[in-house]
Amino acid sequence: MKKVLLAIVLVCFVLLPSAGFSANQSNTGCGLGSIVMQGNDGLLFQVLAVTTNGTFGNQTFGISSGTLNCSKPGRFASREQVGTYIADNMDSLANDIARGNGEYLNTLAVLMDVPEASRAGFYGKLQGNFKQIYPSAAVTSSDVLRNIEGIM
Repeated sequence: MKKVLLAIVLVCFVLLPSAGFSANQSNTGCGLGSIVMQGNDGLLFQVLAVTTNGTFGNQTFGISSGTLNCSKPGRFASREQVGTYIADNMDSLANDIARGNGEYLNTLAVLMDVPEASRAGFYGKLQGNFKQIYPSAAVTSSDVLRNIEGIM
């Protein structure tokens, strides 16, 4: 452990003079490292910011909570939520996909984070592949989700 700390300190002092070479700090993303190294530009500070983020594993927390200079996603639906929605609405969703529009299909698009401008294409693609999504009356909701993901 002492050797690792000594190596880090040595690298910092050896590379510190090269920190003046300007580089784009947005390369480091969000997280604790971006906060600690904020205002310091240069390759060394970017490496230290990324290393801090990786060491403490804090970017996932920052993204999901909207903290640590991270933006929280506007919509967040897990695969499990989409699967539950499909399971609860199998017949109605099948009808909407077959028609190429409808409330259930729209809700699926929202849960899957399909941009509004792309939804018509999404609906058409699902409608055109209805037989692959619902290959038989015995299809399960997890099969339907897997089939939709395979098409997309």
